[in-house]
Amino acid sequence: MHLEHSTHFARRTSFGQRLVGHLALGLLAAGTVTASAAEKTVTVRETVQLSAPPSRTWDTIKDFATWQLWHPAFAGTEVVKGDGHSKGAVRVLSTKDGGRFTEELVAFDAASRSFKYRIIESPAPVIGYVSTIEVKPAAGGSSVVWSSTFQVKDGTPEADAKKLISGVYRAGLDNLASVVR
Repeated sequence: MHLEHSTHFARRTSFGQRLVGHLALGLLAAGTVTASAAEKTVTVRETVQLSAPPSRTWDTIKDFATWQLWHPAFAGTEVVKGDGHSKGAVRVLSTKDGGRFTEELVAFDAASRSFKYRIIESPAPVIGYVSTIEVKPAAGGSSVVWSSTFQVKDGTPEADAKKLISGVYRAGLDNLASVVR
């Protein structure tokens, strides 16, 4: 790695770690927001280009039970139902600061390198959250697209909820470049 790239990576990693810490605190604080949803559906979509082939990228992120290996915000996962590769699997994902997200795998397609999951329970200020992660071939490697739709809990500005979800995606996607080789 060239020094220029190394310095840039160190700055991005430090920023990413601070971002993840702030996001985690925000998620916990958001847990006190009332639970009724606004009418509007919100969409968030983030993408990263990687030099690794799609098969290697997919192998890194496909396991619903091992996100802590590639996403810097997560400390661990407990699969409480299923195997982590099949529709209906349920996990409890723990953040490094103790936040807990119960999520269900609603679709898993190894052939198209994609899966979809929904949040059952979390401290995030969102309701009806459904997310898709896809690994696609791209020039020189692969592209990972992480997208979601959700409604925002009353009392939380839409822009804040979008920024929070987008920040979680960016932290994970930006870290993939250092994990997928």
